[in-house]
Amino acid sequence: MAEDADLFSMHDNVAIVTGAAGLYGRPIAEALAAAGATVVLASRDLAATSAVARALEAGGRSATAHTLDLADPRSIERLCADVLEQYGRIDVLVNNAVQRSGGELFATSGEDFGETHAVNATGLFLITRHCAQAMVDAHRGSIVNIASIYGVVGPDFAVYGDTGMTTPPGYAYDKGGMIAFSRYLATYLGPNGVRSNCLVPGGLETDQDGQFVSAYRERTPLRRMAEADDIKGPVVFLASEASRYVTGITLPVDGGWTAQ
Repeated sequence: MAEDADLFSMHDNVAIVTGAAGLYGRPIAEALAAAGATVVLASRDLAATSAVARALEAGGRSATAHTLDLADPRSIERLCADVLEQYGRIDVLVNNAVQRSGGELFATSGEDFGETHAVNATGLFLITRHCAQAMVDAHRGSIVNIASIYGVVGPDFAVYGDTGMTTPPGYAYDKGGMIAFSRYLATYLGPNGVRSNCLVPGGLETDQDGQFVSAYRERTPLRRMAEADDIKGPVVFLASEASRYVTGITLPVDGGWTAQ
């Protein structure tokens, strides 16, 4: 068992972060790298992912960039094989990549729904299966799935007003499925020393329409949207030995949105 001071240490851990160049992917990678992990940053945009890796390495962290298309099973297989060949282990998988296709219910086609599902469900399943096998072989590992408040509760469409923003049905469908899948993994993989948990972030403030931001803040008990750094502590907690007896949970990081 780790000493108290080392509970959050990720030294000697290899962590894969999917969607690593995204709005949440970058702070997740930064947090794991700062905790000492070797971070494998994976996304479809190799140029953007490489820029994140270079920034981490410039700060004395250990990071590598890899191409990953979760809609392509061969891409998933190559990534996992490359990581195992280079490092010999996969200790942490953070499923952060996401696909959003379509609009509101009646503006979403079957093709839109299938495109979303190919990444958020089938791709999620395949990369988790590959990484989980390496974790089972080592009898240790942590899977952290990044879901959404709209996998827990129905969207509050009122906050969108007349901005033209919305939540596509496929996104809510897949994020709810991700939470159920996390519980399945927890009970299936637990006897092999592998943990699975789900983080549920709220809306991240970027450059959205001011009407939406104001309405979202008013709807949230903490009266603000999420900032990128808000996810750092929770993801390190679930990835590290600090949560060694925690599996199967759904942890909201949402300013209280789902508490109402």
